[in-house]
Amino acid sequence: MKKRQEIESHTEELVTPILDRMGFLLYDTEYVKEGTDYYLRVYIEKEGGITVDDCEAVSREMNELLDKEDYVEGSYIFEVSSPGLGRTLKKDKHLQMSLGEEVELKTFQPIEKQKEFEGVLQSFDSETVTIAEEDGKERIFQRKDIALIRLAFHF
Repeated sequence: MKKRQEIESHTEELVTPILDRMGFLLYDTEYVKEGTDYYLRVYIEKEGGITVDDCEAVSREMNELLDKEDYVEGSYIFEVSSPGLGRTLKKDKHLQMSLGEEVELKTFQPIEKQKEFEGVLQSFDSETVTIAEEDGKERIFQRKDIALIRLAFHF
């Protein structure tokens, strides 16, 4: 397992009991480098939405565990937040929860001269993702060709 995956996995193990006690769900964790800084992020959700106070409560408890466990080398910034309305669908569980929802999909390389697609998430498996475009046409994408899938968010 890569260092990033080990950190994310251990973070999930530590934060899950806190979230269970508070009535929140874990959406995702990520350990990423942005510019010169490393970020350890926990994305949480609950029915009715997450508030700043919810994030602060989780952060306060989690910071104590992070200091005690000290499993991340070097300095990093720890953040707790909601995944947001236009949340990224990175894992199968995210795709499963979003079946029937409108999504935006971006590919690494152009397909029929475009890299951005929008439609209703119809199905997925280990190799493909299928959306139904506005005209009702189903379009199947190879997962290896997909750069990003997120819930569509319109103002």
